[in-house]
Formats: sequence, C-alpha cells, structure tokens
Amino acid sequence: IVTVGRKSGQPRKTELWFGVVDDSLILVSGTEHSDWRENLIANASVDVYIKGNVRRGTARLVTKADERRAYGDVMAAKYDWDGDPSIGLTRHAWCYVVPVVAISNWQ
Repeated sequence: IVTVGRKSGQPRKTELWFGVVDDSLILVSGTEHSDWRENLIANASVDVYIKGNVRRGTARLVTKADERRAYGDVMAAKYDWDGDPSIGLTRHAWCYVVPVVAISNWQ
C-alpha cells in the first residue's frame, strides 16, 4: 500500500499481508501504533498495489467486535504464522486483538 505520511505529507510505501472479504481488503496491524495505520487514520485515501496493478481505496478502522473476529478468521486461515516474539506479538493477538483496517472501493 501507499499512504500519505501524516507528518510529512509524502507517499509512504509499506508491504503487508492482506485478506479479502467481500469487497474489502483487510490489513492487520502488527502493533497498536504502526505508522501505516496511523497514516490511514489521518488520511483514509490509499493506493493498493497488487501484482503490478494499482487501485485507489478508502480505509477505515474496524471497530465492531464481530467484524474484527470474522476478519481475524480470514487472516488465520490464510497465513500460517506463529507471531513475532521480538515485539511480543502472538498469533492469537495478530488474528484477533491488534487493530484491523478495511479498505473499500479498491477493486
């Protein structure tokens, strides 16, 4: 994805794992305060690059518990990953606890 830096106003490129649910692209933050997520909160417009194609989308923070759980299930099924002990991130926290951003209108 490419976000607009909330302080610099400059484009910021970040490679992320993602899931797709219906018409939303799902991105899971590794920590409570990732720069890409903070940038999207400040400016919801985002460019999504997948396989050489670019699409513009609109981001929103997922706040409903049932929606967060469903998106976590999708990411858990897609990625076999045990977490990152160096930052205290478990698989369960990544799938079901840390912030999630949904991007709409990206297709």
